[in-house]
Amino acid sequence: MSPETLRRCKGKARPKWNDGTYAPYCLDNGAWSCFQQERPFDEDGFLWALEEIGHGADFVVVPDIVEGGLESLAYSKSWLPKLIGYDVLLLIAVQDGMSTEDVSPLLGKNIGLFLGGSTEWKLNSLPEWGRVAKEKGCYFHVGRVNSIKRINMCAMAGAHSFDGTSVTQFPCTFTRLNNATNQQTLWSTLC
Repeated sequence: MSPETLRRCKGKARPKWNDGTYAPYCLDNGAWSCFQQERPFDEDGFLWALEEIGHGADFVVVPDIVEGGLESLAYSKSWLPKLIGYDVLLLIAVQDGMSTEDVSPLLGKNIGLFLGGSTEWKLNSLPEWGRVAKEKGCYFHVGRVNSIKRINMCAMAGAHSFDGTSVTQFPCTFTRLNNATNQQTLWSTLC
């Protein structure tokens, strides 16, 4: 969920399954939507969403600057002291221009990776970020995964989770993509 999604749901708290039990979810910071709409990051919207549903999230994506490189990392670092008290897994969004050496010192049990950035950079660097996540023992999530090829790449890199909007925009892709998440590969069993 993002601040924008939460607003569309009229601030309805944590998502639930049809039987009334709570569904797993993450809180994305909303930077990608702002980037797409060519507007500044909505800090107030993120803080509102964090107060509303942050405590129950599986993870929270620390605010970042899409494709912002080291400027994005500095911005994310500035948010960490404000977010530590929420007792939730925090993910640093890695962006074009960041290296594993730049981010590694921050990673551990409570701070993991969200692979963002431009498509080309993301796909080229995915295995390297997966290796670092494994070495640091941290959670690894990949954003904008909307194809079988990318699902397989995430599996081979050891990603714990991924997201994408394909099935909400094109429901006919659900079966194909869902089947890909259940398909084991020889490579994933060797890694």
